[in-house]
Amino acid sequence: MNELVEAVAREFGEYPPAALLAPVRARLSEAARGEVDITTIVTVLVDDSLPDLHSAVSSCVRRWTSEAAAAWIEDTAPGSAERRALIWQRLGIPAEAWPELELRYPHHGSPAVIAAPQPWAPWYTPERRHARDFYWRAYRRMLLGKGWPTDVVDKLDEATGEVVQRLADPTRPEPYQSKGLVVGYVQSGKTANFTGVIAKAIDAGYRLIIVLTGTIEILRAQTQRRLDMELVGRQNIGLDDDYLDDSAWLDGEFIEHEIDPNHDGAVPAIRRLTGATYDFKALGKGLGALHYEMTDHGKPLNDPVNLFPANVRIAVVKKNSTVLTKLVGDLKRIPTDVATIPALIIDDEADQASINTIDPNKTTKKDADDRIERTAINARIADLLQLLGRAQYVGYTATPFANVFVDPTDSAGIFPSDFIVSLARPDGYMGGADFHDLTRPHDAAANDPTWSNRAAYVRDLRPECDADVEVEQREALDAFVLAGAIKLLRQERGPYRFRHHTMLVHQSVRTAEHAALAEDFRGLWRTGGYSTPAGLDRLQQLWERDFRPVSVARAEPGAVVPGAFTELEPYIGAAVDRISAGASPVIVVNGAAERDYQQDELDFQAGGVWKILVGGTKLSRGFTVDGLTVTYFARRTAMADTLMQIGRWFGFRPGYRDLVRLYIIRNVTGPGGASFDMYEAFEAIIRDEEEFRGELSRFAGLNSDGAPMVTPRDVPPMVFQQLPWLRPTDRTKMFNAEETFRGVGGQSFSFTMQPPRGDGSGNRRHFRLVEPLLAVLNHVDEFEMRGADDRVLTFAARYGIVAAEEILQIVSGFEWDAKWSFEPHRAALEDAIRRGKLDDFAVLLPQPKTRKPLAVRGFAQSLPVVRRQRQELKYRTGFSGTAVRERDAIEHIAGSPERRGGAAADRLRTRTRGGMILLFASDPVENSRQMKRAEDGPIDPSDLATLFAYALPFDANPLPRVGFRVRSQGGGAIVDAT
Repeated sequence: MNELVEAVAREFGEYPPAALLAPVRARLSEAARGEVDITTIVTVLVDDSLPDLHSAVSSCVRRWTSEAAAAWIEDTAPGSAERRALIWQRLGIPAEAWPELELRYPHHGSPAVIAAPQPWAPWYTPERRHARDFYWRAYRRMLLGKGWPTDVVDKLDEATGEVVQRLADPTRPEPYQSKGLVVGYVQSGKTANFTGVIAKAIDAGYRLIIVLTGTIEILRAQTQRRLDMELVGRQNIGLDDDYLDDSAWLDGEFIEHEIDPNHDGAVPAIRRLTGATYDFKALGKGLGALHYEMTDHGKPLNDPVNLFPANVRIAVVKKNSTVLTKLVGDLKRIPTDVATIPALIIDDEADQASINTIDPNKTTKKDADDRIERTAINARIADLLQLLGRAQYVGYTATPFANVFVDPTDSAGIFPSDFIVSLARPDGYMGGADFHDLTRPHDAAANDPTWSNRAAYVRDLRPECDADVEVEQREALDAFVLAGAIKLLRQERGPYRFRHHTMLVHQSVRTAEHAALAEDFRGLWRTGGYSTPAGLDRLQQLWERDFRPVSVARAEPGAVVPGAFTELEPYIGAAVDRISAGASPVIVVNGAAERDYQQDELDFQAGGVWKILVGGTKLSRGFTVDGLTVTYFARRTAMADTLMQIGRWFGFRPGYRDLVRLYIIRNVTGPGGASFDMYEAFEAIIRDEEEFRGELSRFAGLNSDGAPMVTPRDVPPMVFQQLPWLRPTDRTKMFNAEETFRGVGGQSFSFTMQPPRGDGSGNRRHFRLVEPLLAVLNHVDEFEMRGADDRVLTFAARYGIVAAEEILQIVSGFEWDAKWSFEPHRAALEDAIRRGKLDDFAVLLPQPKTRKPLAVRGFAQSLPVVRRQRQELKYRTGFSGTAVRERDAIEHIAGSPERRGGAAADRLRTRTRGGMILLFASDPVENSRQMKRAEDGPIDPSDLATLFAYALPFDANPLPRVGFRVRSQGGGAIVDAT
């Protein structure tokens, strides 16, 4: 054992902490008598009965796996299989034991990083980190003390390290501004991430921290308090009036550092320029608060002799032009040379307000030098970046589309030119995918909460009349009361504690409508009768038909599920009492300056909040609604990022995720009489975001020549928009990028983005284009696909082999929706053919098992027709419920290593063959006669929509390729890249 310890210490230097070596030594001494060999070591490392040891080992191995700047890593890349092999090798473990260790200590959940080459050698080394890590160690200790699992904290350590190592060295003689973007999930712990980044940045030498929050004070104050409590600490705050009545302050929940930074010169103190009750104000005579302490006045502040002893200044400010103007003005007046101050600007909700939305093509140039016209807040952020030459800008957002469309040539702008870090989905997070069935359950399970997320958590709102609205609101309110009672029962009988229990009502952003909506819910509350037989009978029915089956299927281990409603009755009154306490059960949270009604203030820190919250913007941008269990969502919007930010029902729901309910508006009529569906809109956005994150993951890393596969400038074309009417972000933020090439080998794409039906001439033309293909589909076979529960399902299909040039000619003749372009796909097709990577396609026509084919006028054969009526505004989703499941077969044929389409698909597979599926959907004019004809046949080609999906050969693009053009705001130049 001593030899192993010495070998590890020799190979890894000081990096492997005693947390690994000491527990291994201790366990081995217990487990073995006499000589310890490597077999014994491996046995101990994989023993499931040693959780403390495994936690320590996992922590070390995870850090080693992600290490980017250490002598021992040789030429292995972070996160690579080569790196893992090197770790086991350096630990002296034989190769035959590596697979077992990989299973016990898997590497997953790392962030995906797209980065430009850095103009410096790696500086954030293990030695540098461990030499100064006071604030990071304190933050880590605080998280573990709050009950965060060690593995989760280790992941945070890794993710924050990915960000900090891409900032410029604060002691670097030459100034450099690194600009980056961190992409998380809505309410998924982004604040924890940037708090960790700030802690590490302070330890590394950054001495001015500016945190830009949203545009509202409630969010700024929430962020300030979080940083004060978890990072700044009691000694740095002192006797601030902010927290004299704060329960967490009084209960000792604010972090207390091991030593007082104000009285020990070993670590810098943190000076707060803002507080929980006040934003930044012009300092006036107090400008000395921004005057940095200097040890050697003959050297700049960024010199190590001055930098490390200097104290830190931190300001948490709203994105408000007036506030930012005061901050910029004071920075211009301080005695310290601002060009020498290493500064870190954290921009929370970076896609809100920070983006310059002035389109240069619609703005008159006022200056001869083509000055960029900016919005007020963007201009002040640009002022900060121009003033602080050593400022590093890191934006945080869950909806990054607007940020990647920013002009990349704007030197004073916020385009993330140096790096984009896509955070992994955190453990225990309940996000958009948890409310949708992205992999469709089979029909028998579609309404079973065991298999269907929609059946478990989502309840439809269909407000055809006022009476329906009242019934729906009543049920949502009943669900809130019932869930509260279950929480109290679980709290009494189990390990969970539920300090907050909230319901969110979101119907409009107009503050004028919030008061009326709040009064509606107050009226429902007054007439709820929760102590009467009628009210209890209503709750019992809701329990039996809804909550009980969901909780039986979905409750977490340790979360008690009552056996009968009678067990809940004693807790219903207690829940009602908590909700009723105070001035009102309803709190309006909006931007109104004056209120003409009495209500409680919303303060999650002062005590437990059991309330119904009615609001708009304040509750849809960054603000965390603690304890959110029931959401009544009747809002309409046509922008994807806005819609996702409204999704406050995303987050961590320990002990009560089975109680979460989303009441969401479904088919509604919008402007012009068109219908749309908010639930389907959310699902489309989630698919788009998952595709975007997948693209980032696929392109992360280096090419064989050591250069990045792509840089942040190459990212805009990765943004995908599934619904034509639901833009990724505001139109004013989308004028900089145009995709020109999209090729992904072995991955299918469904081309359903056809223009409105019109008179059916497009349908006729598309059918005539594919008619020659039907003549060669002369073979029939059985193919396989995976069901939602991972069962292997089969489907029959006619198929034939068609030359790639013929497919290219046919699909090039299709017409597409005006908001979507086929050109990037055509470019990829042509490129694969030209390079000899694509010879032909196996074309499949699935054959339904239960529905007979229909005759088609003017065509000799009968064809399988899917029952699908076009809905213009959401027609692009029409293919998802049919071909998505059969894609296993064509992706297998195309060579995807991840798909299995059965023996028939394997026989058809060649290195230069793609896979294609044809599908015909009934698309009649909406009147009963033609609908009947579409159902029974014969069907006219004008009433037949021709849809298809294809996958290029995997070998054509084993690494996805994106070609694009990026438009520049400044001079209108266009840069081509591939």
